Amino acid sequence: MAENWTLNVNAGAANDPVFVGVGEIPTGKFPERGFIEALTKVAILALKDAGMVPREIDTILLIPNLHSAADQADLVFSRMVEELGIHGSCKSSFMVHSGGSTSDNALRTAHGLITAGHAKNVLVLQAERWGSADLNEMITMLSKNGIPGEWELPTGIQFNAIGAMITRRYMHATQSTPEEMASVCVTLRNWANLNDNAMFRDKTLTVEQILASRMVADPLHAYECPPMADGACAFVVTSTENAKKKGIGHAVRVAGSGGCVSHYCLSQERDQAVLGWPLAAERAWSQSGWGPEDADLAEIYDSYAAVTTSALEGIGIAEKGEGARWFAAGHGDPGGKLPMNTNGGLLSAGHTGVGGGTALLVEGIRQLLHRAPAKRQVEDCQRAIIGGTGGSYMDAQIVLLERTRLGA
Repeated sequence: MAENWTLNVNAGAANDPVFVGVGEIPTGKFPERGFIEALTKVAILALKDAGMVPREIDTILLIPNLHSAADQADLVFSRMVEELGIHGSCKSSFMVHSGGSTSDNALRTAHGLITAGHAKNVLVLQAERWGSADLNEMITMLSKNGIPGEWELPTGIQFNAIGAMITRRYMHATQSTPEEMASVCVTLRNWANLNDNAMFRDKTLTVEQILASRMVADPLHAYECPPMADGACAFVVTSTENAKKKGIGHAVRVAGSGGCVSHYCLSQERDQAVLGWPLAAERAWSQSGWGPEDADLAEIYDSYAAVTTSALEGIGIAEKGEGARWFAAGHGDPGGKLPMNTNGGLLSAGHTGVGGGTALLVEGIRQLLHRAPAKRQVEDCQRAIIGGTGGSYMDAQIVLLERTRLGA
């Protein structure tokens, strides 16, 4: 933690939004676990963590699933309002969607609703059954959705190929070795081994194992590709005034936010080794009053290692060209310089589709609330960097969070 940090005694105006509770259930393959069941469980867990009951929620923001159009339709048409027994008292239930960066934009939406006085207590919900869905249907989806039908789909490109292209470009630009790239996955697995909700909580991983696994899309090996998983998580946003009335002593606030939408077609991205991270970071840092050297942890989208290493450099955590070597030096590991993706990330906690970024955001909030299990709680953490990206890494989204004290 930076020496010049002073704990914020007052979160600000009465309607300033703060994050007060999170909920999560295990990630993996759970074919017997129902979709609505999972959403309801994490909703109740998040509300309990926030010291609230369902009837206090006046707005539900939903993060979409990718496994079923029918399940998604249920969400759009407000099923969770009825499941939680708040029909009539709930003012609004709707969905936000921007792929892997949805959680960042849902956070901003909830923040704006509370700031403007349109909502008092917002519940953000996400669940996915990617691990239990029909594999052929999911392969077809990942070979078509978000890939330009006129220009790129005819070439046979799909998401592992997109990840491979970004990785190859990054490795060329930075002269990073396969071993250095694989070290990202090892760091994430080390964190997953501390997370009882992670898909691979019981399995260790080494660089040698990664490089010995089958090649999927050169230079990506099987253990460098994200495993599709079932999972669910939720978080609660309220106003500072309401949090104080409920006797909540500490909460989490947004210190800064920045984004950059850089392309739709991957071929239109000017530099696949850089993406939109530098511009997004510049916009976020300009709002926060602090920089990467002041952060205590980071939770950055990691569907492929190169997405995260380029983000490290763009955000300013690692020197340009040094992102993979930063991981190889152990800086992101438990006990390292800057704990990174402390839930295990998408690559080891499990890729829950659009929810992969939501799980990272929830972990960041949990850490700043100091409610993570002791074995992975980052000691006295006060500031966190959250990073998300969607589609063919079409955008870079950064949200800067900090712990705040609500009372004297």
